[in-house]
Amino acid sequence: MKLIRSFFTILSLAALVVSCGNADNDVDFNFNQGELGQGKPVDDCLGLGENELILSIQDQFTTLPGKVSIFFKVSDSNGNPVSGLQANQFTIYEQGRNDDCFNTISTSESQARISPNSQIFRNNTLLVLDLSNSVLSSSLEELKSASISFVNNVMPAQETDSYKMAIYWFDGEDKLHLLNPLSRSKTELIASIDGITKDISSDPSTDLYGAVIKSTNIAENLLKESSNDDVIAAASVVVFTDGTDQASRYTEKAALEKVENADRNISFFSIGLGAEIDADILSQIGKTFSVFAGNKEELETTFNDISFRVSEQASSFYLFEYCSPKRDGSGENNLAIQVKDGNRQGAVQTKFSAKGFTGGCE
Repeated sequence: MKLIRSFFTILSLAALVVSCGNADNDVDFNFNQGELGQGKPVDDCLGLGENELILSIQDQFTTLPGKVSIFFKVSDSNGNPVSGLQANQFTIYEQGRNDDCFNTISTSESQARISPNSQIFRNNTLLVLDLSNSVLSSSLEELKSASISFVNNVMPAQETDSYKMAIYWFDGEDKLHLLNPLSRSKTELIASIDGITKDISSDPSTDLYGAVIKSTNIAENLLKESSNDDVIAAASVVVFTDGTDQASRYTEKAALEKVENADRNISFFSIGLGAEIDADILSQIGKTFSVFAGNKEELETTFNDISFRVSEQASSFYLFEYCSPKRDGSGENNLAIQVKDGNRQGAVQTKFSAKGFTGGCE
């Protein structure tokens, strides 16, 4: 499938960053730096009202004889991902050169559908575990159980190249250790967690800031690799620790700036255990969402909470496709897509070319 990238009128978008407990990095139509998506507010003639849902177009392309495909992310006005939307919740509007305003396109007649996005989308999760001495000596079995639950919750039941996870661990060394490379296999990931033993680490210190910096670098490189393959990507970095940085190899400022300035398609989550953590620092590291367990018995619950958030992120990306009635190949047609979820609605506007469009689209 050849992607026909359409960079149209890009208005102001900017990332909304909300910390600790209710945040995701997403776009707001009041601003636009093109960081996360393309598109613009819909024309006033439609009278759709204020956006409570934000549709951020990641890519769009057309396929003969007449299919229009739009890949986008849906978030609420606070930046929280919106998952589980169905095709019947979307309304399509088109405007050709002879139309004063947009015309509604029947969802059923246009065979509108939410399609699998595996050909154009990759979502990678990096699970980064603190395996310093304090964890290994007091909460290893609980951490292993919680991590296995996390893998089961995040990874889809059906293996796909679109959803992969890698597992790393850190102690006091100036190194982010690889436990399991990027994989789509639950079985492989779980086996690697099961294989963790108390003698895995020989450095009892904690290089938390180094782990944050290194894992962010890995996530950004994964996004670049996907871009080079003409594939859209998102990533999640999930960091677990039971304490503070003790190694002092890297500064708090360097770690937090790394997170703050990271690619906007990377989400950051943190999980803290016990009384020795610095909740404020961990909240800034996990700027998308942070949770804290008071004791090791609560670990699995907190990991499950984070796994739900990570899964929501991945499920808020949609490939929406429909068959357009337009046949005008001499210019561009305006397209608006509206989504309704309960009492909330949102819409985005873009353009597409109907050059070569004929009947027979399926």
